[in-house]
Amino acid sequence: MPDSRAPAPRSRRPRGLDDRDVAILRELQANARITNAELSRRVHLSATPCMERVRRLEREGYIDSYATLLNPERLDAALLVFVELTLDRTSKDAFAAFSEAVQQIPEVLECHMVAGGFDYLLKIRARDMTDYRRLLGEALVSIPGVSQTHTYVVMEQIKEGVALPIHSE
Repeated sequence: MPDSRAPAPRSRRPRGLDDRDVAILRELQANARITNAELSRRVHLSATPCMERVRRLEREGYIDSYATLLNPERLDAALLVFVELTLDRTSKDAFAAFSEAVQQIPEVLECHMVAGGFDYLLKIRARDMTDYRRLLGEALVSIPGVSQTHTYVVMEQIKEGVALPIHSE
C-alpha cells in the first residue's frame, strides 16, 4: 500500500507546456532560423497552429529572444577568462554601483552575483593576455569598491552551450 503522506512525484516539464510546446522549444534552441514550414514538419503540426504556438510561447515569456552566436576567434576575442571579484563592502549602494559600472564593459559577457567566498563571477572575452591585462587594470579594478580579483584563464573549452534542458516527462 503506498504511503499517503509521500509527496506526489513532480513532473519535470514546465507548467503550461505540452509535448508539442517542448518539441518546438527544443527545435528553436537548436536552430532559431528554422522556417515555420520546417518547424511544423518536425513537430508534426500544420503551419498555422505551429506559428500560433510559437507566438504564444513568445507572448508568455518562454521565449525571451533570438540570437546569433558568433565565433570569438574570428572576431579577435579568443581569450576566455573567468574572474572572481570581491567588493570592499557589501551594501545595496555598492552592489548597485558595481552593477551599473560592469554593464558598461562590453568584454564582460556575463556577470553573476554569487554566494560564497567572493561577490561576483564574471565571464570575459579578450583578444589576448595583453588585452585582458589592460581591461583588468583600466576597467575592472578601477570600478569603485573592487577590492580583489582572481583570474582563471581557460586553456581548453570542453563544453559550451546556451540551450536549456527541457524535460518532457
